[in-house]
Amino acid sequence: MPAFDLADMAILLREGDDVAVLKTALPAGAELICGAETLRLSADTPAGHKIAMRAVKEGQPVHKYGQIIGYATADIAPGDWIHSHNLHNGSLSLDYEFGTDLRVPPPPAVERTFQGYARPDGRVGTRNYVTLVSTVNCSADTAHIIAERLRGEALRDFPHVDGVVAVTHKTGCGMALNGTEHRILQRCLAGMADHPNIAGSLLIGLGCEVNQAMTLVSDQKLISPQSLLSKRPAPPPILAIQETGGVRKTVEAGIEQALRLLRQANEARRSTQPIRELIIGTNCGGSDGNSGITANPALGVAGDEMVRHGAAWLLAETSETYGAEHLLTRRSVSREVGEKLIALMRWWEEYTAQHGATIDNNPAPGNKAGGLTTIFEKSLGAVTKGGTSPLVAVYDYAERIRHRGFCFMDTPGHDPVSVTGLVAGGCNLIVFTTGRGSCLGFKPTPVLKIATNTPLYERMEEDMDIDAGVILNGVSVEDVGLMIFEALIETASGKKTKSELQGLGDHEFAPWALGPVL
Repeated sequence: MPAFDLADMAILLREGDDVAVLKTALPAGAELICGAETLRLSADTPAGHKIAMRAVKEGQPVHKYGQIIGYATADIAPGDWIHSHNLHNGSLSLDYEFGTDLRVPPPPAVERTFQGYARPDGRVGTRNYVTLVSTVNCSADTAHIIAERLRGEALRDFPHVDGVVAVTHKTGCGMALNGTEHRILQRCLAGMADHPNIAGSLLIGLGCEVNQAMTLVSDQKLISPQSLLSKRPAPPPILAIQETGGVRKTVEAGIEQALRLLRQANEARRSTQPIRELIIGTNCGGSDGNSGITANPALGVAGDEMVRHGAAWLLAETSETYGAEHLLTRRSVSREVGEKLIALMRWWEEYTAQHGATIDNNPAPGNKAGGLTTIFEKSLGAVTKGGTSPLVAVYDYAERIRHRGFCFMDTPGHDPVSVTGLVAGGCNLIVFTTGRGSCLGFKPTPVLKIATNTPLYERMEEDMDIDAGVILNGVSVEDVGLMIFEALIETASGKKTKSELQGLGDHEFAPWALGPVL
């Protein structure tokens, strides 16, 4: 078997790292030349997985990205495959610093713009939808029936409307009135009804539920939807099935109300808007060993470019940042911002313990098959989506996003729940990296998906918008990042993503369920 140059077959992310990541699968006995040394692989090793660059004794830390990703559970020799059989999390002591790594990006030489929908409250949308918001699961079918009728009978008469979205869920009752779960649900529903990508909303309830339409939450305070949407052309109509006389009558009344909303929405037109009106949420799902090498760091480059132009760039998935949060506190603009992030990590430790789990029960089986071994390794790759800009704010789940610059939102790692929080907070674009293949869409916000490796992109080309796997073949991270930046501007201006072209995104709304079912 011929010997290969290490740089052709693997990636060493930092000088001094204990591991390199294979670009392609190699069999046992394959030899990799690294300077004056030769590594002989001791086992068949899949693409995206790690091989040892040097010997590591049992109990000693293993480094990748220049950081600890876990501890050896057995003696490791150079050329060994490093994965779950010989590496585990162990305990990690992080050195928290605040504001010691502040890199303020310079302003752009040329101001960039996009074509968006200016809303009466001053925000700007990238899409133009009408939503039917169900306050409780009991009215979910009614909302879907109305949406289906409108799509089949009326939507073609409104060419400037992107569609009708039924925002439905499985809760809304059997919860503590004004309890944590109730307030989160209301924050999510209010965010969807009052989203910049929404021209108008119809609220549909049963009538006797805990989650009454008249008490939607905005900014942690219970207020009426009339106050919530006071800057809209008119307050949102509300229908209660019990008061309206049953499902059939509610459907007919809902169609009448929705047609009025569609007529108003159809009057909207795109206009030139500054990049600072974009609020972009990032997410990763089905991550693999390439995620932290290709798509995620390239996305970070795009994020820094967006921040330069004044946009908001959101990192989320708190449980998949665990073990890498010290890198973010160093970028916090104040100790208060950094300590809020640390407090979230301590809360997550307690929260998972209450349910007999630990926060490091991650990565998922698919992540491990793709080469990720520990939550620390996964998190270190995930935070690269956040680029290098200063961290200016940390938000609670689905909280309204008001800052511009690099921000963090507390969400679980589960994709639909995380994206629900980001969109409800006001994100008018979502960009999503995947190494195993995710099919997520999320109306009313377009989701741009980035493949971490070329085989995935070629296998699922109808679902993937950008192939970041070209980085493994020599294209620079910076070039792919700028490609993503341009693609986001095009998407914001109306170019449909692969998810949108397939009509995906009607069923992903999934508010975070925290409390007991009563």
